[in-house]
Amino acid sequence: MRVGLLGLGRIGAFHATTLAAHPEVGELIVSDADEVRAKEVAGRVGALVGDAFRADAVIVATPTSTHAELILRACEAGIPVFCEKPVAPGIEETARVVEAADRGGTLVHIGFQRRFDAGYAAARRALKNGEVGDLHRVHMLTADPRPPAADYIPLSGGIYRDCHIHDFDILRWVTGREVESVYATGANRGAAFFAEAGDVDTSAALLTLDDGTLVTMQGSRYNGAGYDVRMELAGTRRTFAVGLDERVPLTSAEPGVAFPGGEPWPDFGARFEAAYVDEIDAFLACVRDGGPSLCSVHDALAALRVAEAAELSRRDGRPVRVAEVAA
Repeated sequence: MRVGLLGLGRIGAFHATTLAAHPEVGELIVSDADEVRAKEVAGRVGALVGDAFRADAVIVATPTSTHAELILRACEAGIPVFCEKPVAPGIEETARVVEAADRGGTLVHIGFQRRFDAGYAAARRALKNGEVGDLHRVHMLTADPRPPAADYIPLSGGIYRDCHIHDFDILRWVTGREVESVYATGANRGAAFFAEAGDVDTSAALLTLDDGTLVTMQGSRYNGAGYDVRMELAGTRRTFAVGLDERVPLTSAEPGVAFPGGEPWPDFGARFEAAYVDEIDAFLACVRDGGPSLCSVHDALAALRVAEAAELSRRDGRPVRVAEVAA
């Protein structure tokens, strides 16, 4: 098929390499606001520079502020579209995209790559087939080794919308439950630009699922040991831990314990490289076979509602029910 790719920053360039090597892709058309970068990436992967919408499917990896407009354009043209998260910065605009996608019946896949990570998929299966037993608690952690650029933070939407929205999505996917309420907080322990943007660099939250299961969550922009993303599912039979491998950036304080012994994960690209490849493969299979989206705009809206509730909770200093956030 002919595939168009818009946006050739870090993740877009990675997708370009994946798409150029994919057996389903006969022609790749790339586009970027930076023409020099577009030509460089096109030359490196063997793509064409041109109108990415002259294609059978479109991949959107542009800045967040452009996502909704580009998804709507794809829906109007009836072109299947894959878009990096989020759909839009706010609830109302996201809901408008959901309505357009439903109205036109267009395949829209949102890039929550953790759904395609082997560890999360195994934990989900273990919960579904009863290996975990009755789920009693969940713990999640997302910690970056270093903060984003200062000029990115005011545009990011804050740590709960920008970073933890991945946790909210994977929590729904793995457990099959909805988040009912959030009690979130945060702190500023690093650079001043977080506080100046009304954001925090350290986060913690308690979430309650619709069946009463308690979920704890932590986050950091300053995890100097490396990139650390984990999830624990603790039940009456077993506890499953996602991300607990030889490269998890932990040091045991117990005598004689050498685990983990690998080089810590340096960033999200290395940690989820296989998942990024697999999500593109899954999207192209849906385009080819006409299957439903494996991470729809409805899923993206649900995760954003939890993120909005978390941010409201942090600002107000109180528990917030997700139902308070209008869709």
